[in-house]
This record gives sequence, C-alpha cells and structure tokens, in this order.
Amino acid sequence: MTVLERLSLELSGKQYFTSVEYIQFLTENNLTATDAYDKATMQKPLLFTVVDILEVVANDVDIMRKVETEFANTSEAYKHLVDRIQRIKEKIAGIPDAEEEYSPFSLMYTRK
Repeated sequence: MTVLERLSLELSGKQYFTSVEYIQFLTENNLTATDAYDKATMQKPLLFTVVDILEVVANDVDIMRKVETEFANTSEAYKHLVDRIQRIKEKIAGIPDAEEEYSPFSLMYTRK
C-alpha cells in the first residue's frame, strides 16, 4: 500500500481535495505519496497530514458544505471534524518518537 492510499484510507475514502493537493499535504510532512507505507516510521507524519487536511476542511465553508451531507447542518459537521482532529492529536501524542531514548524511570512516570 502506498502512502497516498493509506492517507485515503485514513480519510475514509472521502475526496475533499484532488490527488495533487493530497500529494502536496504529504510532501509538507516529509512523505512521498508513491512510497510503500511503513507504520513504524510514517504513522506520525501521516497523522499530521490528516490533521492538516481536516483543519483546512473545517475552516473552509465551501468544503464544509460537501461534508454537511452526512450531518443535519454545517455546525454539526464542524463539531464532528473538531472532535476527530482532537482524537487524532491525542493519538499522535501517544506515539513515541523513534529517536527518543527512554529509561525505566521515564516510562514509570508516563504510563498510567
């Protein structure tokens, strides 16, 4: 699966933008659309890309009207997007950085 295909999957197949625009979002997060997706090294930047896309959608009334079809009105669609963005940001915060070194003591204070 390519990075672009994985992005589409993460966005539930919704076509908010063109493929060229999705590729630009990926490039801004240091990802190449045609590379094979590797969760271990690409999950965090891919989720940052999803957040970027959803924030643009949430801030553009015309795009929101496309999303609105699933909801009673634009306000509900906006609330749903903001909630989803927050959940993704929480997920990103829970993904450890590959370069970061941990000691047993640091993990003791970060885990619940």
